[in-house]
Amino acid sequence: MEGGGAAEPVAMKLEVRVDGRPQTVEVEPGAADAVEVEPGIWSILIGGRSYEVKLEPAEDGYWASVDGRRFRVEVRDPRQLPRSRSGLAAEGRQRVASPMPGKVVRVLVREGEEVAAGQGMVVVEAMKMQNEIRSPKGGRVVMLRAVEGAAVSGGETLAEVE
Repeated sequence: MEGGGAAEPVAMKLEVRVDGRPQTVEVEPGAADAVEVEPGIWSILIGGRSYEVKLEPAEDGYWASVDGRRFRVEVRDPRQLPRSRSGLAAEGRQRVASPMPGKVVRVLVREGEEVAAGQGMVVVEAMKMQNEIRSPKGGRVVMLRAVEGAAVSGGETLAEVE
């Protein structure tokens, strides 16, 4: 696609609760890098300092262990919040879109496959970070456009779930 030039990377704001205390975290592009080195163990580089973080799933979040300390963590990514608070956000056919420009590195589902709400569908790499795009609802994958190795734009439809 031809256009007016590449979009500048923007900071990502997350709503985080650490041990029940709300905080807003703004991550500048390139300021942090995270790699899952083994299941549940992440190597995170922030401002030139490396951290090993162990994540354990918990109800509505995670337990994170860092440097011998354990924290209860909840993260709310505004890109993943429902567009409607009426409770109807996951009704009917739902579009699954790339939240940012990047490259499809893995397709985790097939067209016609049944998926659960929150199940990973596609992995998009952007700014050296892999982002798992999840199903907004349980249902059947009725359309799949994501192709491994393909470049995608922010907001581009990758799949639809009904």
